[in-house]
Amino acid sequence: MAFKILISDKIEPVCPARFKAAGFEADEKSGLSPAELSALVGQYDGLVIRSATKVTAEVLEKGAAGKLRIVGRAGAGLDNVDQEAAGRLGVKVVNTPGLNANAVAELTIALMVVLSRKLWPAMESIKAGRWEKKGLSGYEIGGKTLGLVGLGAVGKLVAAKARGMGMKVLAHDPILPAGAVQAAGADPVGFDDLFKLSDYVSLHLPKTKETTNIVNAAVLATMKPTAYLLNCARGGLVDEGALYQALKDKRLAGAATDVFVKEPPDPSPLMELPNFVAIPHLGASTEEAQLAVAEKVADLLIEFLGGQPGTGAS
Repeated sequence: MAFKILISDKIEPVCPARFKAAGFEADEKSGLSPAELSALVGQYDGLVIRSATKVTAEVLEKGAAGKLRIVGRAGAGLDNVDQEAAGRLGVKVVNTPGLNANAVAELTIALMVVLSRKLWPAMESIKAGRWEKKGLSGYEIGGKTLGLVGLGAVGKLVAAKARGMGMKVLAHDPILPAGAVQAAGADPVGFDDLFKLSDYVSLHLPKTKETTNIVNAAVLATMKPTAYLLNCARGGLVDEGALYQALKDKRLAGAATDVFVKEPPDPSPLMELPNFVAIPHLGASTEEAQLAVAEKVADLLIEFLGGQPGTGAS
């Protein structure tokens, strides 16, 4: 009997096509409620998700009581999967780290330029029929210092691109030895010093219990009033209330985020601030990245269910 795969988030057509070419059955059912997913998941050997589906302990228990053996995330982050429950229930979890890294890195650099050159208010101004050149003078990023919190696949690419634009790069990554940080073209520094010394701080780390609200009011208070904060990693790394107060009080020049604690976010006073740039989790939203992760997640499930354990993180 053919293996059955449930794809519960919208994904590139290459993913179900790859399953079908391998002799698997692939059902695409996006937008399922938690109750609907729980009721269905035990009928499938594998589940493919992106960021929208929440794979809770209840979903995993229902799945493991049936046929479910593996969950594949088309992307890097696994904060929408209860990994502890998956391990306890014997359900394999795989993801596709690194394949969307360049897309996220390019977006990070783009947002840095948007902030520095005040492009967000400039676009709003000219669309409103105003011509306000004098009030929209910005800054060049060449010669400035970029601090990277986290130096994984995305962080390393951001470091390389920033150096190419003439920036000095600092990095803090508790997992990497100083030599590995230097090999990536960054100067290793402590967490506190990074925030104090940087003109731009960009976050590139997963959301865990330890990293939730890692950038809080106390940390923001150590940044230069001319500095900018960027988050293209995960919602919840930054205390949004503290960020609002720092931006409102002009204790921070600006911030840009692609991610929120809740997505879509609830109405927030952050959205009213001219020095806050927000976009709807577009980090991996390129044709190239979406194709790559869709192919890879299918391959990982095919390999695992075919008896060859996948190589994704778990």
